[in-house]
Amino acid sequence: MAESRATAPFRGHYRHDVKTRDLSVLALLVTVVVWASAFVGIRAASDSFSPGAMSLGRLLVGALALAAVARPRMSTMPHGRTLALVLLYGATWFGVYNVALNAAERDLDAGTTALVVNVGPILIAILAGILYREGFPKPLVAGMSIAFVGVVLIGLAARADSSAVESASSTGVLLGLLAAVCYAIGAVAQKPTLAVLTSATSVWLGCVVGAVLCLPFTPTLVREVGSASGEDIAWLVYLGIFPTAIGFSTWAYAIKRLSAGQVASSTYLVPVIATLISWAVLDEVPATLGFVGGGLCLIGVAVTRLRRRRVPAPVAVT
Repeated sequence: MAESRATAPFRGHYRHDVKTRDLSVLALLVTVVVWASAFVGIRAASDSFSPGAMSLGRLLVGALALAAVARPRMSTMPHGRTLALVLLYGATWFGVYNVALNAAERDLDAGTTALVVNVGPILIAILAGILYREGFPKPLVAGMSIAFVGVVLIGLAARADSSAVESASSTGVLLGLLAAVCYAIGAVAQKPTLAVLTSATSVWLGCVVGAVLCLPFTPTLVREVGSASGEDIAWLVYLGIFPTAIGFSTWAYAIKRLSAGQVASSTYLVPVIATLISWAVLDEVPATLGFVGGGLCLIGVAVTRLRRRRVPAPVAVT
């Protein structure tokens, strides 16, 4: 039986949504993997680069890498409310966040840092639920709660490890919380700009704004590049190209098409993958508690992807 004209557009729209959603999930996977690798990169590069200089170098590399892709033109530059939001997320997420995170990792072990920074997805879900009226679906709330417990267990496992920092610095915790708040504000501010800007252009502008904010660290960066090893410089370039240029672009692609809460909840996988990368690269075998925490993170993210089944409307009997 031929489908009616009323049903055909719906079917086409449904197929398009599925295809877009599949690409968004792939984009999120790329984001999670490269952002997880950033923890290893930051730790490695911190031997030669201070927090501010590392942030400036990373943002400059990211901006240069994206310039050819984004091909920014003056005619397409944002203005008005969009420009204000670009300045907001560029300053908070690309500028302050990077400096705060780099500084926090000097005082805290990786597990504790991941625990503190992963307050961010909860803040994003709250802000998006209120500002963008995304609401607070039960699967999202339940999944984020499960994943957060998993992150707590990963943090406890890291603290129990003999190689972990013996006592968490209060300064490091405050810096981690500052990074989490900047992460949340930046992510929520970026989402509406993607209705006007492409993903690459959005990230390029964020890198430029963040780099301008970090310009006072230029003399330090020049001095530290001169004395840094080739390996540490390579890590700095890696941070600029992969976690920044690529990771933020795939994030922007996903958050443009999915709810901010869903996208943010996926970043609970970052500590899990970071642990696996450390295991493979640094030969650091995670504790049993870390495996349990990682499993809870996976379950929690899976729960956030659940959808309530629509109950079909009752058919009237005539």
